[in-house]
Amino acid sequence: MIDKSIPNIADALSCISDGASVMISGFGEAGSPIELIHALIDQGTKDLVAINNNAGNGHVGLAALIEAGQVRKLICSYPRSSNSTVFTELYQAGKIELELVPQGTLAARIQAGGAGVPAFYTPTGVGTLVADGKETREFEGKEYLLEKSLTADFALVRCDRADRMGNLTYNKSARNFGPLMCTAADTTIVQARVLEEPGAIDPEHVITPGIFVDTVVEVSNPKHEGDLVAAGEYYPGAAQ
Repeated sequence: MIDKSIPNIADALSCISDGASVMISGFGEAGSPIELIHALIDQGTKDLVAINNNAGNGHVGLAALIEAGQVRKLICSYPRSSNSTVFTELYQAGKIELELVPQGTLAARIQAGGAGVPAFYTPTGVGTLVADGKETREFEGKEYLLEKSLTADFALVRCDRADRMGNLTYNKSARNFGPLMCTAADTTIVQARVLEEPGAIDPEHVITPGIFVDTVVEVSNPKHEGDLVAAGEYYPGAAQ
């Protein structure tokens, strides 16, 4: 049995170096690994390519990582929301790159990456700016775009329960992109609300098998992005 648990978040993230590509789970505020992201800010790792459904909210989590100047490029499907201002300001100032991907295509690209499929055809984006520079092909009278799979050096994922072997369960909608990202990253680092001994989780309830997980750290009282945004909090510290 391989014990993949690490007691310290900083140690769990020490393998992430400058220039890495990092998938970050979450769908809006649901399932965002706040503690892992904040520890990555503390570590000071920079020139990152971040892959997420959106561009973060308020001044915490992913938005805080972007605001700290540690993200060179963002690959996402939803760069603007009611609580998203940091990315917009930096993008308009030319300080961060954006690769915009339709949401279903983003999920499919990550899934393909995890399955070892190099590319696939989809009708989504045909005739739009998304199609610029991409190969097209007609199938049964309908045009499709060729989309390349998406992988990353690391994935930062939040789950509900995990055992020391890395088997994971998720809490409702917080599941979102986490299972796909675990399969598509070279190294998967997970924060779990509850860390249990092997055998404590019913195998029928496991969503992500431990073979896709490299490191698990317990965060027993995880912060919720929505609560932090509503409270007007900044990470790190107050606004200058």
